[in-house]
Formats: sequence, structure tokens, C-alpha cells
Amino acid sequence: MKVNFYERIGESVHHETLPNGLQIYVVPKPGFAKKYAFFATRYGGMDTRFCLNGKWLDTPAGIAHYLEHKMFDTREGNALQDLAKNGAEPNAFTSNAMTGYYFDSTDHFEENLKILLSFVSIPYFTEESVEKEQGIIAQEIRMIEDNPDWQIYTRMMKALYANHTARTSIAGTVESISHITAETLYDCHKAFYTPSNMVLTVVGDVDPIHVVDMARRVLPREGGPVIERDYGAEPETVAEKETSLAMEVSSPQFLAGFKCRGVENGEDYMRTALIGDMACDILLGDSSPLYLRLYEQGLINTSFGGAFEMLPGVAYLYAGGDSRDARAVTEEIKKEAARLADGGIDEAFYQQVRRAAFGSNLRGLNSFENIAVSLTEGYFHGYDPFRFPEVFESITKEDIAAFLRDNITEERAVFSEIVPK
Repeated sequence: MKVNFYERIGESVHHETLPNGLQIYVVPKPGFAKKYAFFATRYGGMDTRFCLNGKWLDTPAGIAHYLEHKMFDTREGNALQDLAKNGAEPNAFTSNAMTGYYFDSTDHFEENLKILLSFVSIPYFTEESVEKEQGIIAQEIRMIEDNPDWQIYTRMMKALYANHTARTSIAGTVESISHITAETLYDCHKAFYTPSNMVLTVVGDVDPIHVVDMARRVLPREGGPVIERDYGAEPETVAEKETSLAMEVSSPQFLAGFKCRGVENGEDYMRTALIGDMACDILLGDSSPLYLRLYEQGLINTSFGGAFEMLPGVAYLYAGGDSRDARAVTEEIKKEAARLADGGIDEAFYQQVRRAAFGSNLRGLNSFENIAVSLTEGYFHGYDPFRFPEVFESITKEDIAAFLRDNITEERAVFSEIVPK
């Protein structure tokens, strides 16, 4: 087992690759009562088209999320209930590019870990149970479709991307999930829930050797094939410039989205993520010149904010909230980005944002869940997240300016709004 000690952040990570390809990370936390296990597959809402056994399969939108719901079913009953009986707090989530199952507990950790590894790796569905789940998930979808925040974001993504599956809702639609069968769920599990496509991360006062031995005993010996995926060829241009929808809202809401350049996996992926986050804070943060000016003018309120997101092959920055003149705010965002890119980033403010960003990453190490998810995402994207201090040192103010200059432009912008009926 390889052990890396990161002197600058005071953390050690034990890493083992099993013969079946499973990656195991253990971060010891001596003296802590809580133990956290995270078992994830590189499979999410975007992975609807893939090649299995030489045949290309097109699966319904929402199937990764649907599969996550059904994975807790076992021949003996339900894994959620089994974990809860042992005092564990289990849950799961599906994102665009990952599905993760996890629990935290103070007692019976090894027994709970065995349950987690078993139910995720051994699927059990029946046509009856799959059909019953359709009604439950369809109700969830109808509820989120009535949410203005969901609508405005989803419509922005469809405006940004013409073909890439990033434009697809993780939950799918009521119509798309109606095509999901037990057979398609088994196909997706066979393709993506293989040890070589998965990562197990454990954080807490545990013996790394025992964790590795448990995974070796419970999981299949074969790792599984490398699955080719097709996310869709995406042009540089946006799909449509604007989208508008009338809903039962008290005031207009908007999002301005910007189609940024995607980055290949590796350390550049983490570096770009840090640059994008800092650029977002410098441009849109609540202590930025733009925010203060727009707030004083009454064009935005405390609902205003933004974020930078990265997915396989794509990246985007967006900002928005409530506004009486959303188009004016969107134009001001573009103008401010151009001003900052032209050498207008104040040095003192840049250093302030840089220190805050570094501190946020450092504080993230206090969260067992954040540690586990960061290590998992790092492996899936080919970088070591615990090297963030060194990566921060390589970032300059000119990198932030270049990011804004290249990405926050009229050509890459879309406008999404929800207006009162």
C-alpha cells in the first residue's frame, strides 16, 4: 500500500489498487469517533450513450439516477434499512458524471462497509419493482419541473449546449423514464458498476489494511472492460442566445450563462477549476466592484450569485438571481469582465480573493465527506486534489484575466429568464 504524506496540509493518504482495478483511498483520522465510507462509480446523468460488448447503446435520460434508486433493493430486503439498523446514516446521489453511495457511523463500521460494498456490486431488480419506481420518480420529476430555479438552470444548459449530454436533466423526464426496464438497468450496471470504474474512499479512525481486505473479499475479482462513451460533438458556439418562460413567480429571475472552453483530464483540470472559481469571485463575488455597484443601483439583491462548473469535455460559468432589469445586469457582467481582462484587476483585491479561496480549500479538509468526494473526483479526472497548495502557487493574476478574456464574451453568452405570468 502506498502512503503519501502532504506536509503542507498535514494529511496522509493510503492508496491501493486491487488486481480488479478498484482504487482504494484511506485517510486515517486517529481519535475521531465518526467513520465515513464513500463508494462511487464514474457514471452519471451524462452517460446515456456508450459501447458495451461492441454494441452502441442509447439509454433513456435519467437512467443513472433511476439505477441509484433501485440499487438499495436486495434479495433480503433493503440495504438502507440494514445500514440504519447498525446505527449508520446512509445515502446516495447522482451527478452529471458520478454516482456515489455512502454512510457514516461510529459503531459496526466493518459490518456496514460490507453491506455497502455488497449491495452496490450485486444488483437485484424485478420488472415489478422497476415499474413501481417509475411512479415515484415521475412524481419527483413533476415536482422539480414546477421549481423556477430548476427551470431557469435547465433551460440555460439547453441554450448553451446543442448536442453535449450536459444539456440533459440528471433525473430525465416523465416520458424518458417510462422506457426504463430491468434489462436496461442490468446493462448499465454491467457496464459501469465494475471495480475498475469505481473508487472506494474511507475517512476516519480505521485500519487501512482491514479496509483493503474487506474490499478484496467482497467485490468481484474481475475488473470489467473500459467503456467508450459518446457525449455528443459540441460546437464552439452556443445553441441559442436566449430563452424565456412565464411561471407563477412574484418577480423576474434570470441566469446569464457563458460557454467556457473545456479542459482535458490531468492537473490542468484542477488548475482550471481553481482559476474559474477565483475569476467568478473577482467578477461576481459579494465584495466585488460589480456586485457593490449593481446592488447600490437596486439592479440586484442578495439572491445574486454565480458559479463555475466543469464536466467531462465542457465547462461553464453562470450568474443570476432576481432583478427588475436582468438584461442590464447581464450587459454589465460582460462589460466588467472585459474591464478586468484589460488589466483592471486590483492587486489587493486579487490577493484577498486568493487567500479566501485557499482558505476555503483548506477548511474543506475538516469535512470527511468533502475529503472523500475530492479524492474520488481527483482520480476520475487524473489529478491529486491534495496538491492544491502547489497548484495555487502557479496561478497568477494574468491567468484570471486570460480566463475572463477568453470565456466571458458576447459570443459565448446565453440569457435565461423566468417572468411572472
